[in-house]
Amino acid sequence: MSKIDNVEGYSKKHINWYPGHMAKTKRLIQEKINLIDVVYEVVDARMPYSSKIKDIDEFIKNKPRIMVMTKADLCDREETNKWIRYYENKGYKVILMDLEGNTNLKPLLAATDKLMEEETKKRESKGLLKRRTRILIVGIPNVGKSTLINRLVGKKAQTTGNKPGVTKQLDWIRINENLELLDSPGILWPKLDEELVAFNLASLTAIKEEVLPLYDVVEYLLRRLEKYYPQILKDRYGINEVEDDFIETLEFIGKKRGCLIKGGEIDYDKVINIIINEVKNGTIKNITFDKVSDYE
Repeated sequence: MSKIDNVEGYSKKHINWYPGHMAKTKRLIQEKINLIDVVYEVVDARMPYSSKIKDIDEFIKNKPRIMVMTKADLCDREETNKWIRYYENKGYKVILMDLEGNTNLKPLLAATDKLMEEETKKRESKGLLKRRTRILIVGIPNVGKSTLINRLVGKKAQTTGNKPGVTKQLDWIRINENLELLDSPGILWPKLDEELVAFNLASLTAIKEEVLPLYDVVEYLLRRLEKYYPQILKDRYGINEVEDDFIETLEFIGKKRGCLIKGGEIDYDKVINIIINEVKNGTIKNITFDKVSDYE
């Protein structure tokens, strides 16, 4: 059990959010895994531990894989680099990518070719032509799988969005004569039984907003900023610390942002949505909520 199962004053609980299509997706992947050459395991660079599928080895077997860390433009590079070293020490090949800005696909494609070297040589020795590499793209909701596909294809091949659950089925997508991708819906695991993981997923929009109370999510988010990124908290919301009575913090931000209703009362729902959306749309950046020291 992780030493952070009880975090920031929140009591440990089991959070269930496992739509039927996720269980179905795992079954379909297991059925097709023998067709796959390489797996792209996509994780969010702001939460490289929380966004990693916990039971992935059960359904991708021992297939060669590349960990693609997306949202490099939003993460705390210093902290995320620690995670890259962490996973590389465990034998992973890790590629950090900014899919919204400078998308350099060469490192990813070169790493893919390297994993296929042995297979290519075997085919050549038998007088067979090199065949198209079949890649499975897998990850939790909203980590950028469809955006990655769009960059590889060079056009809009998949619907993308900042809501979890956009992709609903497994789809084969031909990239070129050398690559073919199998996209999959976002997958979670049946019980989010690590409190920190659950709140990271909710704060960074990887699970639907109704899974955890938004009030609790926003409190967690601001307290996380206070602990690790106090300057962001000050610059963005004009506060140096989050009050013990969290409602006072919401009131301060609400007045500052003009979130008022009739009679001058604070519109707390509006304040909460502003904070959530500033993470969702990337206004709040340079953050990595998973810390290697928490898991060592």
